[in-house]
Amino acid sequence: MIRLALPLLVSLAIALPAFAQPAPRLSVVELFTSQGCSSCPPANDNVAVLSNRPDVLALSFGVTYWDQLGWKDTFANPAYTDRQVAYAHSLKHDGPFTPQVVVDGKADVVGNVLPEIERLIAREQITGPALTLSSGGVEVGAGKVPAAPADVWLVSYDPRVVQVPVKAGENNGRTLPHKNVVKALLRLGGWTGQAAHFNLPPATPGLSTAVLVQTKGAGPILAAARG
Repeated sequence: MIRLALPLLVSLAIALPAFAQPAPRLSVVELFTSQGCSSCPPANDNVAVLSNRPDVLALSFGVTYWDQLGWKDTFANPAYTDRQVAYAHSLKHDGPFTPQVVVDGKADVVGNVLPEIERLIAREQITGPALTLSSGGVEVGAGKVPAAPADVWLVSYDPRVVQVPVKAGENNGRTLPHKNVVKALLRLGGWTGQAAHFNLPPATPGLSTAVLVQTKGAGPILAAARG
């Protein structure tokens, strides 16, 4: 039997490098909401709760189709409404609704029930290419070739809690907190299964950024990373 002196064992333990743990895959939680919708404030609160999880990218998209019903949403953008309508087609719904939460582009649920959202997060897993976001740009690793080039989206969002006083409509008189409100959504290009690099525009001060690689037509999200 070979015996090692205790000091030698200690030195070997110190010399051995720790194995690096891979970063957890992000689950993408997209809330489609409106300040004019009386059912939406609990869903906004759920986004705030989920935004604290290191394995979740929670995003809040303001939609426009409530704007004619008494209060114009201060964060709404027609592009976000278009995104939700595309999800309605891909998820086989008759049309969009609020508050809707879509998880990883694969499944959806009414956004004001937190346990249901958490159930989808546990069930739906992103298994696509490696994705790295840095000041030098976006690196998408090689992976399974999609049927059509996947969309690479840059998302700019406000990580702060923003209080919005609502002065008309269903939420008249209430001040509604919002977190991780999406401020811009930009398509960087397409991913064909080969390793690829995408340049990033200058960052907007005060906003956080994330990148999504998503199957064409608002299909499943293949990869996600945040800066």
